[in-house]
Amino acid sequence: MSQSGERVVTLLRPWSLPGQGRHPINGIGYPLFPVSTALVSDERFELHLTGAHHPERPARLASVRRGLCEGGQWDRLQHLPFEPASREAIARVHEDRYVARLIEACERGKACIDCPDSAICPRSAEIAILAAGGLMAAVDAVMAGEAVNAFCAVRPPGHHAEADLSMGFCLLNNVAIAACHLLACHALKRVAIVDFDVHHGNGTQHSFETRDDVLFISLHQHPDTLYPGTGQAEETGLGAGRNCTLNVPMTPGGGDEDYLAAFRDKVMPALDRYQPQCLLVSAGFDAASADPLAQMEVTSAGFRAMTDQLVAAAERHCAGRLVSTLEGGYDLEALADATAGHVDGLLARSMIRR
Repeated sequence: MSQSGERVVTLLRPWSLPGQGRHPINGIGYPLFPVSTALVSDERFELHLTGAHHPERPARLASVRRGLCEGGQWDRLQHLPFEPASREAIARVHEDRYVARLIEACERGKACIDCPDSAICPRSAEIAILAAGGLMAAVDAVMAGEAVNAFCAVRPPGHHAEADLSMGFCLLNNVAIAACHLLACHALKRVAIVDFDVHHGNGTQHSFETRDDVLFISLHQHPDTLYPGTGQAEETGLGAGRNCTLNVPMTPGGGDEDYLAAFRDKVMPALDRYQPQCLLVSAGFDAASADPLAQMEVTSAGFRAMTDQLVAAAERHCAGRLVSTLEGGYDLEALADATAGHVDGLLARSMIRR
């Protein structure tokens, strides 16, 4: 690592070669050809090791891949190549000294950074930088018209990460880095982020709450009852960002009908007023009834219905441009089912556009 904190990261060879992929269940090769929904996925994300009993574990991504294979989505997706995020891209969201501190903690073999929840291993910083780069590749593909929409099956998740602090399993704020990349490199004026993870996306909110070029909408279990304790309905943005933050706290025990009513009455009207040029989704599936970390009752059908509404909003306002990224979801079976339904919703809309 240089004195400025810059570090060259050496990565493993990708698990799929250019022009050819390998089915993660049966091992059969398949061609990588352009279709309308893109996927960011790589076995390297499983090298972020968090410990045997940590809920944010590598097995989550194996469950996502299994769900996509068994649901028939895997072979219908465009599997995108991608690179680690640049230092410049990360610096739009995170302080250089925090990133340097994260890299140093990993190099020293520390078990966590900032809090026990944020478990790390020697390769965690490298993998977090790769995850952020995956989202950047996805938004580039969507903006270039190479895909209508995309899903990023990455880890570690990101929406709790603050500019100078890791929180709640999150090291770098992937969706915030992607939003800033859209604004800086694609000259967009309005980006919307919808976060339906059961925990409030405090890091994402704090990244943009003083700005009017990003609309942040979060549906989450009521902060009086769940980590991180932020995201009250009264938090609506500051200064130039006033009314560009919409928090929708959900009462514990709420399920599909409650979420869909919130979408109808609050989320969709906010998106229609804002008219985003690209829609980003922090797709956490930990509001599922089986999830061990919360007390909501959303089903896979409910997640699919929310997906359908989001892709319809993207159709109305930004030619279908939508990039979704995995956040939470800690029951492996529920995660596999919900993710498959979510991606199927993206594919269904992209097939209509074709």
